[in-house]
Amino acid sequence: MSRPVPVATSTTDLTLNNGQTAACQPAASDMRTWRQILTRYHEPSHTRSIVEIAITLAPLVVLWVLAWAAYYFGFWWMSLLLAVPAAGFLVRLFMIQHDCGHGAFFRHRLANDWVGRAIGVLTLTPYDFWRRTHAVHHASSGNLDRRSLGDINTLTVSEYLARSFWGRLCYRLYRHPIVLFGIGPAYLFVLQQRLPVGMLRGGGWLPWLSTMATNFAIALVVAILIWLIGIGPFLLVHLPITLLAASVGVWLFYVQHQFEHTFWAHDGEWTLPEAALYGSSHYDLPGILRWFTANIGVHHVHHLCSRIPYYRLPRALRDHPELRGVSRLTLLQSFRCVRLVLWDEGRHRLISFREMGRRCVGDRNVPSDNRRSD
Repeated sequence: MSRPVPVATSTTDLTLNNGQTAACQPAASDMRTWRQILTRYHEPSHTRSIVEIAITLAPLVVLWVLAWAAYYFGFWWMSLLLAVPAAGFLVRLFMIQHDCGHGAFFRHRLANDWVGRAIGVLTLTPYDFWRRTHAVHHASSGNLDRRSLGDINTLTVSEYLARSFWGRLCYRLYRHPIVLFGIGPAYLFVLQQRLPVGMLRGGGWLPWLSTMATNFAIALVVAILIWLIGIGPFLLVHLPITLLAASVGVWLFYVQHQFEHTFWAHDGEWTLPEAALYGSSHYDLPGILRWFTANIGVHHVHHLCSRIPYYRLPRALRDHPELRGVSRLTLLQSFRCVRLVLWDEGRHRLISFREMGRRCVGDRNVPSDNRRSD
């Protein structure tokens, strides 16, 4: 089911190479025009990018040292409190790595790649492996026939009902908030990304090399820190920061695609631009949270044009306010998305287990003659 493409309202921004405007074009042309408009925000500023790294990495280091000092002088509770802002800066550092993976943070690929690899040691994310799986995600997001690596596992109602009792139970456990935002992120970042066996087929040697090199660098940094401060202080200081940042990262990825009126379709009806605009949310967060999450909430624009550096995304929204309301999701609304677990192909929206159960009961209560007449 296709949806209307928002039409830009600025005459200047709409002018195409042939002098026509997108307001006169069909939806497909509108979408191509949007992508053409957004390319003007591609160009990164090397100075701004370096400053962004500095104002993210330096506070993270300072907070880490303060957390250790608090523990050292007996204020372990203060160490745990400092883990909250430190995790925020670690999330922001991951977003810089994310932009490097898209080739958006610097003009030159080598700069993007090596900065991304270095940051991967701190975020526990092997850069080349992650970049490959994330590219697959961008190329197939919202496609029911190409659900793949890098996605939250999502079943349709019919797929869920076709599963055995144990299959349904496993899916329910997987989608439980404690697993999805607690156990799952810890497993993903601490264990799974250390040796992603079975996830690198056809990727060549580079993802494997990236994973092993990142593991070696992580082990070296951890060994040095444990040698300097001891294993107990290291775990108490670093583990809460890492686990909290991992949970926040998975939560952000979840709400970027798992909202009620998101977009899912089979191959014949799926299009990349439509999936970008309507299958990715505009997570409209308060200002301080937008800063810590590096504007990743402007996810529909990011999926439509992933080469835009995160610090240029707000400008794109200011210049084109018609994009603000597309797939908009507030902080309060996002908490309600946790219960949405199944894609209803008939109604084109995500529903909860409870709603699916009520629907099944209702179907059983409808007389068979009525169902045939429908």
